[in-house]
Amino acid sequence: MQTISERILLTLWIGGMWIVGFAVTPTLFHLIDDRALAGSVAGQIFTIVAYLGLVCGSLLLLSILFEAGVGFLSNWRVWTLIGMLIVIIVGAFGLTPEMSAIRDAGMPVADKARFDLLHRLASILFMANSLAGLVLVVFGLRASPVSTITNNDISKVK
Repeated sequence: MQTISERILLTLWIGGMWIVGFAVTPTLFHLIDDRALAGSVAGQIFTIVAYLGLVCGSLLLLSILFEAGVGFLSNWRVWTLIGMLIVIIVGAFGLTPEMSAIRDAGMPVADKARFDLLHRLASILFMANSLAGLVLVVFGLRASPVSTITNNDISKVK
């Protein structure tokens, strides 16, 4: 059974991703005419959400590993969580710094295509993480205990 602290951490992380990715960022680009400024603000907010995800995801993973030991190896939920953390690391420490460097250089024409490619990749990874997070919210981090119904239980119902 998932603990209250695990539910809170998962809600903060995944809820934050969905709000920023699907509400805040489109609103920024709608309200701010300067696309570079809107992108810069959105980038800062995505960085905050990435660090929130690293903290929440790491705490969740440690909690599960502490309780399950090596039993985690057969849990698809744990592997989903590990994959999500890897995606955050790739985005926060690989893609984002490179996109920021290109943007800070004034987006030279030669680098515009590279920036667009990195941005598309970051968007795809963010979308994948958002969907994976939604799966964890729906199914929880831990498998529900299997209950067995015996003939004795059925006879009590009659």
